[in-house]
Amino acid sequence: MLQATPLTEGWILRHEGEELPAVVPGCVHTDLLAAGVIPDPFLGLGETEVAWVGRREWTYERELAPSNGHEQTDLVLDGLDTAAEIRLDGQLLGRTRNMHRSYRFDVTGMSGRLSVRFVSAYAEAEAVRGKLGERPAAYAEPYQYLRKMACSFGWDWGPTLVTAGIWRPVRIERWSTARIARVRPLVSVEQGVGVVELAVEVERARVEAPLTVEAVVDGVRARAAIDKASGVVRLEVPQARLWWPRGYGEQPLYDVVLTLLHEDRPLDVWRRRVGFRTVELDRSADEHGTGFCLVVNGERIFARGVNWIPDDVFPSRITRERYRERLRQAAGAGVDLVRVWGGGIYESEDFYDACDELGLLVWQDFPFACAAYPEEQPLRGEVEAEARENVVRLMPHPSLVLWNGNNENLWGFRDWGWEARLAGDSWGEGYYLGLLPRVVAELDPTRPYTAGSPWSGSWEHHPNDPAHGTHHSWEVWNRLDYTEYRGEVPRFVAEFGWQAPPAYATLARALAGEELAADSPGMLHHQKADDGNGKLRRGLERHFAFPEGDFDRWHYLTQVNQARAVAAGIEHWRSHWPVCAGTVVWQFNDCWPVTSWSAVDGDGREKPLYHELRRLYADRLLTVRERVVAVANQAGEEWAGVLRLRRMSVEGAVIGEAGLEFRAGRRAVAEVPVPDELEPAGPKEFLVADADGLRALRFPSPDREIPYPRPEFEVTVAPGSVTVTAHTLVRDLLLQADRLDPAARADRGLVTLLPGERVTIGVSGWETPDPDAARSALYCLEPGS
Repeated sequence: MLQATPLTEGWILRHEGEELPAVVPGCVHTDLLAAGVIPDPFLGLGETEVAWVGRREWTYERELAPSNGHEQTDLVLDGLDTAAEIRLDGQLLGRTRNMHRSYRFDVTGMSGRLSVRFVSAYAEAEAVRGKLGERPAAYAEPYQYLRKMACSFGWDWGPTLVTAGIWRPVRIERWSTARIARVRPLVSVEQGVGVVELAVEVERARVEAPLTVEAVVDGVRARAAIDKASGVVRLEVPQARLWWPRGYGEQPLYDVVLTLLHEDRPLDVWRRRVGFRTVELDRSADEHGTGFCLVVNGERIFARGVNWIPDDVFPSRITRERYRERLRQAAGAGVDLVRVWGGGIYESEDFYDACDELGLLVWQDFPFACAAYPEEQPLRGEVEAEARENVVRLMPHPSLVLWNGNNENLWGFRDWGWEARLAGDSWGEGYYLGLLPRVVAELDPTRPYTAGSPWSGSWEHHPNDPAHGTHHSWEVWNRLDYTEYRGEVPRFVAEFGWQAPPAYATLARALAGEELAADSPGMLHHQKADDGNGKLRRGLERHFAFPEGDFDRWHYLTQVNQARAVAAGIEHWRSHWPVCAGTVVWQFNDCWPVTSWSAVDGDGREKPLYHELRRLYADRLLTVRERVVAVANQAGEEWAGVLRLRRMSVEGAVIGEAGLEFRAGRRAVAEVPVPDELEPAGPKEFLVADADGLRALRFPSPDREIPYPRPEFEVTVAPGSVTVTAHTLVRDLLLQADRLDPAARADRGLVTLLPGERVTIGVSGWETPDPDAARSALYCLEPGS
């Protein structure tokens, strides 16, 4: 049998003549940080103090003992970041220039000093740029000239920490006769029967040896002969249970075991889990334009999505447990689709395993983002190699439902001045409209492919035309107020969002020793968006009086505004299903402590936006628009009941009310007209809509014009909870639990209470409940807000 030995121990990193202990998998920054050579780049201004690391060459070394007892010995490196030279006992094994693929070298009979020398990613990128010429990009760093995680060069939410290192596992594999080189599993459903077709490729040490493969799934067993270097084995699973997205059904997974045999003696084994489901992308034209709707097992899906960035700028630090924690947070917010954004990486198996189990659909970008990418060598060969490897690697995962060619590059070519600057030079179109769809169609025809996001489907329409395909809505936030979301109904909103700072405790840790202020040096350093604080201010001033010099109030109001902005978009677009078939919020997570568009900050703390997503992405949602209440029902059964409408004054008086019957079909939206006499008039009135424990509010005036009463409420505490009883209208009450204790978490975010109502907020991680402390951590809107 093939024997695999991980090479995790005994590595050193050479630094200025010294041998520092090294962790593999890992990277230079984490090793230097562990050795005390550099400060933590996530704290204060530390990022600027370590910029030199990305400009240096680095060498990892360890001893490799001789092997025996097998005909072949291979050195397997699952991921090298990025341009490296590998030597064993002084002999060159090979050179690499791609973070997104693995490498295998024959080291049979060899031993001695194993050395992996990394040249600076800057040096490699600049050399390629010198050979191929300048290409435009959204940022000045040269990330488009090598196959490396683009956001390690910095982004408008991320630090510039240009990594190097052995970022994925390394092992020695010893084998005889033959080994399994690749398995391409095509999983489908044919008339209720689950089908697994395994295309097997082998590498031989003995050409003449007869080989067979045997596969088993759910008790079904099949064999096939290997003809020279390949073979196909097919299994049919009667009455296979379907894998469904969360909220639509269960997620049964089936173990597949494939064994390579020589005269019934096992040589190698391949194991994966699969799920049986069908997926289509409906891009049919209709009276509204060109659709973009995922269809799973014949069920049309309104995608309740989030964009995912690498959860750490040093990806080797992301453990299996951390992936599961973050993705459980996503599922807990009602999310059913996660888009793996193109400036990051193809994630590890741990990510996709968790999505399989949680029922989270995965939209996977190929790693191209916000730049014109050359199509000449040496890049073209690397792009094809990485695409072929990763398409096959990720095929077993039922959660993976869509391949996407790039992020914003087709849009950039048309709108960002690239076309004139390129003057005919290659820029990536041949990848997105040629190479990548060809690779996906050849290797994995069970999944749809789209050329980019945004993309209208062809050059006949503008790439970001909201009536055709996917749309990125960035005029809002960059230039317009979030109320402008309501001005259009895109077919699928793949990016939109609004910024807010991270949780208070996250800032206190990251900027320890600094007096917190919106424009303090640390806050500005941890704000990477162009004019980010200016956009935050302008966004606030459209709704609130700006709290000059009051950091706590600024922090609270920016959190409120972020939640309000995202809610404005989702409520509007979701109420227009099926014309709009999905929203994918930018962004779910962060890779360090930063002011950004995230719902969960860089320390894993949930912003108010996270809790608002739980409301917005629940199966049932009420949305109050002018003169109508939209009843959105994403559940699998009809929703019928009585809608209670109340026209109220901010002092708490009920001016008028009515009970109206409604009926929303499964996966459907119903509209209930608001009687004229219940429409609120002026800033002193608002409308309340209640049904089955759900509530929606409409205040027709900006908050700065509303004469809110001074909030009055009582606070009581008990182990694990804080209860607030309102005596007046209390708008957007928020318990910032991390102000009670950095480990504390609240189970809900913003809540509005009418006079006489109460709310109990669950609090974990707070060991010393105290009413005064709880009151000091409660924020809400006040007169003059």
